[in-house]
Amino acid sequence: LLPLAASRLLLALPGCDSGFGQATARHLDAMGFRVFASVLDLQGAGAQELRRTCSPRLTLLQMDLTKPEDIQHVLQHIQAHTNSTGLWGLVNNAGFNDTIADAELSPLGKFRTCMEVNFFGSLELTKGLLPLLRSAGGRIVTVSSPAGDLPFPCLAAYGASKAALSLLMDTFRSELQPWGVKVSIILPGYYKTGTTCDPAFWNLQKQRLVASLPQELLQAYGEDYVEEINRQFIQFMKVAVEDLSAVVNSITDGLLAANPAVRYYPGQGLGLMYFIHRYLPYFVRDLFLKGFFINPKLPRALQQEHTTTKKA
Repeated sequence: LLPLAASRLLLALPGCDSGFGQATARHLDAMGFRVFASVLDLQGAGAQELRRTCSPRLTLLQMDLTKPEDIQHVLQHIQAHTNSTGLWGLVNNAGFNDTIADAELSPLGKFRTCMEVNFFGSLELTKGLLPLLRSAGGRIVTVSSPAGDLPFPCLAAYGASKAALSLLMDTFRSELQPWGVKVSIILPGYYKTGTTCDPAFWNLQKQRLVASLPQELLQAYGEDYVEEINRQFIQFMKVAVEDLSAVVNSITDGLLAANPAVRYYPGQGLGLMYFIHRYLPYFVRDLFLKGFFINPKLPRALQQEHTTTKKA
């Protein structure tokens, strides 16, 4: 680890209401670092938990990454408190996804929201803090997703935004090398964070999706198609890991190791997944992802075609 005094390391962590962000903020605060942690709601349960468990060094800031005025407010606050010292680290952690469905069934608005939070919000915040990070020769650590590398069924909106984010950070890594700024990407397995493992939340999202679908699409796919996707996803949630320490440790290493890894893969089964993705034929990868994650049933229109063909 770097031989630096903890009290001099200033770290910005967006997305600390729950999950990786909150766990990392608590961990780094306990190590003695000064942390600027952003939350969606300063009066919410996540903010209250951070106030209860962290030291007075931690600063809570309100920020919605879809609102440029919130981002600018956070940037101004951090700049005002770090102009003389620079900023050692930025952890891009905030993420959004509330749709589990085929790309054709996912409303365009969901793609836009995923891009706003997962890509454009992180881009604007990173660009705004780069002068401070460059002056400190600091670190950027970004939580992306294997869904940005592999075509997980029914995660097109989320996966596309994470693919864009991963490529952006890899570009920053290359471009910022002359400044001494190191950039790492975290690609975690499936962990229990926030609403990601709440069946009630996903059942509500499924109902809203079905109600919003054009009649033609609903006829072609069938409501039972969407129901089955949701059922399989809720079943998959049972394998989510509750212990977030592997991810927190990867983020910490990215911030503090003298030579941090370019990519971290905390979580079970990722080695096999990436091996299949890189070295085996596409159809093997697709079969693996369907077996591992979601294997949608045949859409209603295709079921009818098969039935007609068999009768003929």
